Amino acid sequence: MNRTSTDPDQLPLVRDELDVLGERVPLDGQRIIELGCGNARLARALLLRHAGSRVVGLEVDAEQHAKNVAHPQERLLFVAGSAEAVPCPDAGFDVAIMLKSLHHVPLAAMDRALAEVARVLRPGGWFYVSEPIYGGALNDVVRLFNDEGVVRPAAQAALDRALAAAAHWEAAGEHRFAQPVHFKNWDAFAQRMLCPSFADHGITPAIVARVRASFEPHCGPDGASFVRPMHVRLLRRRA
Repeated sequence: MNRTSTDPDQLPLVRDELDVLGERVPLDGQRIIELGCGNARLARALLLRHAGSRVVGLEVDAEQHAKNVAHPQERLLFVAGSAEAVPCPDAGFDVAIMLKSLHHVPLAAMDRALAEVARVLRPGGWFYVSEPIYGGALNDVVRLFNDEGVVRPAAQAALDRALAAAAHWEAAGEHRFAQPVHFKNWDAFAQRMLCPSFADHGITPAIVARVRASFEPHCGPDGASFVRPMHVRLLRRRA
């Protein structure tokens, strides 16, 4: 399938990305770092499912980091920092994960971020990168206030460059799937998407009105359901 395919009907539906990750990467008893962990939903679930693993959740957003620290969990350590300057020692992890976060790294820092991931992974370690594909009905709504038509392809190009250099990485597989996304109503969408703590989208009343007009046709008695196409690239740290 073409890398830029956005047709959800052509992709398998996956409700829990941890299933995809667990099928492709060994997780039991591993030292794992998630770069850009957000609210650490996947990291918390991973530790409940995989015995003996330990996770470092790296988050650059100070507000989200504070929320994470306020809800500790055994074997989960939260660290404030960015992917392009990871405050961790060399070769300290078996697995690195980036979920919808590489395209949030500043364009000029993407190559540095991938070099940092290589530094903190042990030789033979796994790097799982999951990025939303630029397309689909949800993207058509979101791009009205947050158009990622440049940064998402840039993230893929950065991975291509890292693999072409062959200094640190070798390709270990790709996978595409569709992920359901549901919003109870317009208010739920607005709260979650329009004003995240990690970004300022410059929201004005005019933008709100335009986005709402695009969102409302998707909303029924049970809310609005979308399917987001996703692209996973799996890399392995060279020995």
